[in-house]
This record gives sequence, structure tokens and C-alpha cells, in this order.
Amino acid sequence: MQVHQILKSKSDDAVVTVKPGSTIAAAAKMLAERRIGTVVVSMDGQKADGILSERDIVRELAKRGGAILNDPVEKYMTAKLVTCGRDDKADAVLQMMTEGRFRHMPVLQDGQLVGLITLGDVVKARLTELAMEKDALEGMIMGH
Repeated sequence: MQVHQILKSKSDDAVVTVKPGSTIAAAAKMLAERRIGTVVVSMDGQKADGILSERDIVRELAKRGGAILNDPVEKYMTAKLVTCGRDDKADAVLQMMTEGRFRHMPVLQDGQLVGLITLGDVVKARLTELAMEKDALEGMIMGH
């Protein structure tokens, strides 16, 4: 299975972005309201400049307290992004996420942000694929 197939299966393929100068408080509010775990940091909504997760915010809150809420997102975002393309294989993406210990990956096409996939999206797609393979093999064994 490829990334573009996973993106197609998502109920909402829109990528939530915030500008680098947005406050941590604004980003946290957006995460809570939309019930999501990460936002892509983008100056123009097209290019991924970084990514900020709930974990990033919680770690800094634990270190510095509520003072970080007025700081800009760019101060705590992960700027060295690991991304994938629409034609990448789900297994390769799953391996990168597992080895990198992260749960969200921006999808780029020609340098432009076209989606975001989560570890859960990839696992769900892989389980669906395995179930179909199992059914096909059982059908072959039973002679159907």
C-alpha cells in the first residue's frame, strides 16, 4: 500500500497549519479544539517549515512552566522534518516512524504539503491490507 492510498482513506485530508510566529497558547488551543496531536508549522500553508506536537508542548511546560505559552511556535517546533511522498510504501513509512519515535509525518509532493499521515493511519491501512490477504488465502485454501 502507498501513502496516497492512505490519504484517500482518511475522512479529513486537510492539514492543520500554524505560522511560525503563532504563540504556543494558540497552537495548544487549536490542538485541543480539533482533537489532534500535532500541527505543521508553515509560513504560507504550502511548505512545511516544522512540526509541533502535544509532546513538544508538554515537555517545555514541564521544564519552564506556563511562561512558554506566549513564546512563538518556532522556538519549540521540530525544524528537521522527516517527510514522505505520495508514492512511498506504507511499510517504509512505518519503519521510519518507528525508528524515529514519532507519530506524525508530513506528505510532500514537489516540495508542497499535500497531507499528513499518522502512525495510526499507517497501522490501520496495514491491518486492512493483512485482513484482505488473509481472506484471499483462506479462499484459495477452501477452493473458492
